[in-house]
Amino acid sequence: MPKAKGKSRRQKYSYNLNRKRLYRSARRRAAPRIACSHIRHAWDPTKSVAQNLAEMGLAEDPNKAVPIPKKKLLGMEMESSGQQQGKKIVRKPYVLNEMEYEASLPEKKSNTLSRDLIDYVRYMIQNHGENYKEMARDEKNYYQDTPKQIKRKINVYKNFYPEEYKDFIASLKQEKMDVQ
Repeated sequence: MPKAKGKSRRQKYSYNLNRKRLYRSARRRAAPRIACSHIRHAWDPTKSVAQNLAEMGLAEDPNKAVPIPKKKLLGMEMESSGQQQGKKIVRKPYVLNEMEYEASLPEKKSNTLSRDLIDYVRYMIQNHGENYKEMARDEKNYYQDTPKQIKRKINVYKNFYPEEYKDFIASLKQEKMDVQ
């Protein structure tokens, strides 16, 4: 029986392939990185996913962990012995405790204003006070903001940094007192 035409040819090295990227993607597919550090450190690569999660006290399948209760028919009673059989021994409770502690911590405010916007607002308040129409005509108003847009930006600055804004206004009043 004859061979296929392409099979008898010698394998040639492909210069177009990025070997480094191929190696990395193969490693990533073989063992995906676990995002949660607590789970990652307690993970045992010799065990299956179900066994690892059961040892940590986590659910593999949320549908099995919290089953939907079946409606009871009139005159029939359901046995509750099936729920007690599902109890499993948690060998690594510290993972669950650490995750609960981390979840109970208050969330940090990550949203801040850009340094350019802060400088822009401070400049406008310093030179024009509360006169938004004058601010709109200022040469530093590069984006040609309208008076209402400038007012909105100043209010955003007030909400994000209330203490800093109060200190800034107080320092402006001090400068005016010193000049007079």
